[in-house]
Amino acid sequence: MSREQTQQTAYTIDVVMLTPQNDQLALLLAQDEARSGWMLPWEAPDAGSTLDNTAAAIATRVTGTSPAWIEQVAAVGDGMMHPSNAPISVGFVAIVPMGTPEPRGDRFAWFGLDAAPALGERQQTIVRDAVAAVQDRMDLSPVAFRLLPPAFTLSELQQMYELLLGKRLHKASFRRALQAAWLVEPTDEWRSEGRGRPAQLYRYAPKKRRKGRRGVRFDLLAG
Repeated sequence: MSREQTQQTAYTIDVVMLTPQNDQLALLLAQDEARSGWMLPWEAPDAGSTLDNTAAAIATRVTGTSPAWIEQVAAVGDGMMHPSNAPISVGFVAIVPMGTPEPRGDRFAWFGLDAAPALGERQQTIVRDAVAAVQDRMDLSPVAFRLLPPAFTLSELQQMYELLLGKRLHKASFRRALQAAWLVEPTDEWRSEGRGRPAQLYRYAPKKRRKGRRGVRFDLLAG
């Protein structure tokens, strides 16, 4: 994008892309050559394109695959600095499937969320809002399941919840919560997990809840 186009941008779409990597949550950043630093991937939307379509196109173009889950999380301005000089940025969070190949181009790289380079104030706010949105929506959206293969062990599912929530969960309480929420069903397949007995594989298969039945807050089941 040219300097003239950047100055004429009324607002941008900034995408926080997250994926599990090496037992941690990783954030995808782009090199900000003008400031010799890093930034979230962003674009000014094309005329006639919706916010959602623009955000999904950014994520797909950078990673080479469609995000497993994407949602708008914030609109931030308040005079905070941004690489585009636009007054407002609309932030999205995109969950990228586990095992996605490295991003396209030398400008992009994954960083562990806790060790990512410092971003500008506005984009740092968007990242915080994105992580909070993922954690807040986990009781209502199958975010963790979208990062796993169709068949998984309950241990793998718990590890994914712990990764996204950023905290350990009590094993027995977690499994009781799954049963109460009717989120998974067993398959006829088993997988060896070391020296112990093979673990049964499950799949995401939410059943219709009885009227008035509430979801289970997994984030409250701290170990």
